[in-house]
Parts: sequence; structure tokens; C-alpha cells
Amino acid sequence: MAPRSLSVAAIQLAAHTRASFARAWPGIAERIEAAASGAQLIVLPEGTLPAYVLGYEPYTTREIEAALSRCADIARRHTAVIVIGAAREVEGHVYNSAVVIDSDGSVAGTADKHFLWDFDRQWFAPAEQIAPVRTSIGKIGALVCADGRIPTIARTLVDRGAELLVMPTAWVTSGRDPKNLENAQADLLARVRAKENGVPFIAANKCGVELGFVAYCGKSQIVTADGTIAALAPEDRAQTLLAAVELDEPKPFRTTAQTFVSIDAPKDTARIAITARPEQQRDRMMRILQAERLYGPQSAAFNDDVVLDPGGLAAYRMSDAPLAVWRTSFDPQWQVTFARARALELRMYLIVIDALRDRAYAVDPDGTVICGTFGDYETASFVYDPGKTQQTAVAPGTDVLEGLQRAGAHAHAT
Repeated sequence: MAPRSLSVAAIQLAAHTRASFARAWPGIAERIEAAASGAQLIVLPEGTLPAYVLGYEPYTTREIEAALSRCADIARRHTAVIVIGAAREVEGHVYNSAVVIDSDGSVAGTADKHFLWDFDRQWFAPAEQIAPVRTSIGKIGALVCADGRIPTIARTLVDRGAELLVMPTAWVTSGRDPKNLENAQADLLARVRAKENGVPFIAANKCGVELGFVAYCGKSQIVTADGTIAALAPEDRAQTLLAAVELDEPKPFRTTAQTFVSIDAPKDTARIAITARPEQQRDRMMRILQAERLYGPQSAAFNDDVVLDPGGLAAYRMSDAPLAVWRTSFDPQWQVTFARARALELRMYLIVIDALRDRAYAVDPDGTVICGTFGDYETASFVYDPGKTQQTAVAPGTDVLEGLQRAGAHAHAT
């Protein structure tokens, strides 16, 4: 297909609660109306209707239905596609959904959240399928918030025809540094999801605090297919982002590798040495460092084809492997970003042998570069703790390996 330009808007909202939704909605609708005058696609946050935290009190769907009707009217009058986060009831189950309203005002489809986060599961049911939604502007791969932490969900959407990825989200933050509201997806994974799949990625988040215990980090963003951030919202205020993205034939990183060579990792806590140089004749150095293993170029089990594919290392991690060694000649500007993303999202250690810069470095399961060689410092070392790789719950009741297993089952379903 020939490349085509698409004008998109991501509306970052100030947090509201179920109780304040009726007061907040008129202003939200005005923002959608304003964005529709200049954008063909408009994305709003997760849980816009009626709020992210549903809680335990019964609620009526009338407000949600009325708001969706207003969105349909705006979409029809402006011939725009609107993707909005909403609670959706189906046969006694409530789903945390992205509702996709086409430019004629009809509901083109929905995408329900797969990887339920923390207290989500107290009132939401998990999604039962992974499929893009066909609209007048093309096939949209909609995913909701924490779904972006499971690399194979976006991969499956693109492999099934999605031309862009759209995420209503509620990216939260711990407040560890109030001057820098951190979130792994906003700060790292969103760009990787676009780059590895070769499609634009649009995420709309909230800012502020909901009910005193959910803090949002803002940072809504529009990312182009090459991983460049075209527009980024601030952490602390509502804003509508506008940008143009190019839709083209997706050029995702995919591998044909089906078998893996297991890495001999220590069973217990141990010091590991790494080098980008030949690994022979280092017995004395290993003894002084009290290192149990040395990993270098000859240890590398994975090349760029496997690691850059969002499903490559995921398959290896599902075999209970806690550590991988990647020998790479990939773009230095992206290499560390991908290494951090893979280690973080898969909760594993990743040792990187950078053939371009004659450097070795290691990333821990938190996505932190913990050591690396440079110049004459040709052997670095770190303490490897297999217990960290067993901590696959990234929030209460939210386990990465379970998420990968579930997404894998839906990816192979017809």
C-alpha cells in the first residue's frame, strides 16, 4: 500500500472519579469536539467512562451510554474515528475496554484489557481475544494500558493486520521522585512497541490523582513508526496532542528462529564477569574477582533477529530461562533501549556484547544497566541474583509470566 498521512490527537485528561464524572464529562466532550476539528483519529485515556477505579458500589451504564452517544455524534459530524476507554458490560461481566467509534458514528469494535493490573481484577474480567479493529482509516490495534508491558500482545495485533497501535491508558506512578513521575511504559516501552512493530503508537493518559491513591504520570505521546516521539504531553496538566503520522506497510522485526541454546546460569546468587574480548586465559582474573561465570562473545546465544522480535526472547523466557546473552551490531542509539526493555518486560538478566563498540554490559530484571566495560576496563562484573528473576509479579496479582502465557494462547487461537 502507498504511504498515507493521518492526523491524530491524544487527549490527556485531568483525573476524575466516578462521583465527579457527571461534572467532568461536559469538559471532556468539549475537548473531543475541539480535537475532531483537526484530527482524523482521537484517542482518550483508559477509564474515561466513568473512571478508572470502579469500586464496589453498583452503578448504572446510562451515563456511559449517553457519553458514547455524544462521541458517536461528534465522530459522525467531523468524520473522525474516536477511541475511548470505557467500562463495558457483557453478559454479566465487566470489561476494561477501548471502544472504537468509526467516522460514521457506528461502533467499529472494542478491545478489552488482557493484562489486568493490580486491583483491576477486582471488578474487570480479562479479554478473550486479540484482534485489530477495522475502521474507515485502516485497521487499528487497540490495547489498554498494561497490555503494553506484554510484548506479544502488540506483536499479535500487528501480525493480524494492525496498521497502527492505539492505547487508552492509565499510566500510574509511585511518586518516588515527585519532580520526575516515572512509568516504564511512558519512559521506555512505548517507543519500543512502535519501533519493533514498525507502526505508529498513540497513547492517551491522565494526570493528577484519583481518589487519593492513584497517581497518574501524564506523558501521553504520539510515536512514529521509527520510534520517534512526535508529541509528548507534560506530567502535570491536561493537554491535547496533535501530530501527523505516516501509515505504511508495517516493517516489524520478526525472526524465524524456533530453537534456543540455553545459557548455563548459576543456580544461586553469584558474581558474574562479562567481557567483549576473547574469553580465554582469564583464570587469574576470575579468581581475584571471585566470579563463578564469565560471559563474552563465545557465550552469545542470541543475535539481533531474535532479540529485536518482541516474541523472540519471550519464548526463551517462557522456558524458565533467567539469563540471556545477546551479541549485537544493532543501532547504538537504540541498542540500550531495547536491552533495557527486554530485561524489564521479561524480568530477566540480559548480557549484551556490543560488537560495534567492543563493549559488554549487563541489564538487570528492573531494566537497569548495572555494569559495563569501556576502554582498558575490559572485564566488568556484577552480583547475579536469580531471586530477582523469580519476582515476576510486577503488581499484586499481576504476573508477567502468566500474562505472556495467556497472550501466547490467544496469539495461537484462530
